[in-house]
This record gives sequence, C-alpha cells and structure tokens, in this order.
Amino acid sequence: MSKVYISVGSNIDKAASIRKGVEDMRQVFGELELSSVYQSEAVGFKGDDFYNLVAAFETEKDVLTVSRLLHQIEDKNGRDRSGPRFSSRTLDLDLLVYDELVSQQNGLDVPRGEILKNAFVLWPLAEIAPQLSHPVTGKSYAEHWQVFDKTKEKLYPIDFDWG
Repeated sequence: MSKVYISVGSNIDKAASIRKGVEDMRQVFGELELSSVYQSEAVGFKGDDFYNLVAAFETEKDVLTVSRLLHQIEDKNGRDRSGPRFSSRTLDLDLLVYDELVSQQNGLDVPRGEILKNAFVLWPLAEIAPQLSHPVTGKSYAEHWQVFDKTKEKLYPIDFDWG
C-alpha cells in the first residue's frame, strides 16, 4: 500500500465543491484523513478566496492511475480546463506526495513543487503529516512549515461545516 497526500481546493461554490469532492474521493479511494480547512487568497490571479485542505489515503493503485482518477473527479465536479492555468475553479485536486516517490513523468511532478512554495499546501500537509519527510529535502513538513515565510500569503483555518 502506498500513502498518498492530495491538495484539495476550490473558490467556486467552495463549501459545496469541497464537500462533494471529498465525498467523491472517498468513493474512489476509501477512507480519508483530512486536515483542517483553510481560507486563502487566490495565488497567481485576482479571484475569490479559496478553501484548501489536504487529504491522505492509502492505495494499491499506481501513481499515474491515482492522477487520472483525480482528474476524473475534478471533471465530474465541473472543472473547466479551458481557461488560464491560474484561474477560478470548482475543484482542484493535486497529487502532492506518493510514498517516497520522486518522479517527473507524463506531466506529473512528484513531490509537487507547490508544497514548499505555497502556505495553503504546506500548512495543511504539515498539520496531518508533521513528521513525514519531504522525499527530496529530507526535512519534515513540520520543519519546512516552521521556517516558511508566513507573511507571503494570508491564510487561516476556518470552522468548516461538513454538512
């Protein structure tokens, strides 16, 4: 079994989109471990604030199959891929970490570079996997979060109603 961490985000009908996306991931991957939900400003474009969290699960599926299934869940939830890369979205599911895998294949980078660049990815990942080591740096996600420049982005945990 491989341990996988996924970044989940939305800024279009964000509460409903997050709830539905997590429900769909449970149907496909089984039991999920979830971080708190955080609210953040849009990064890379002007738009509504995002809700973000990190989900973790164990799977026997290979990394490319997991990535394909995540894209299918995004599509099922109305993800529009016709606009610019940095734009509003109903659901964004990014594969962050797949066990200790370090790979760049078929447009998929694992571990995902945004882990160390964006607070909305690193903080929830450090919350649910503080002692897990980044497969490239060897430092734990808690260590990375401790030294992260927290003035770059406005980010805060929210009380999320899972309904």
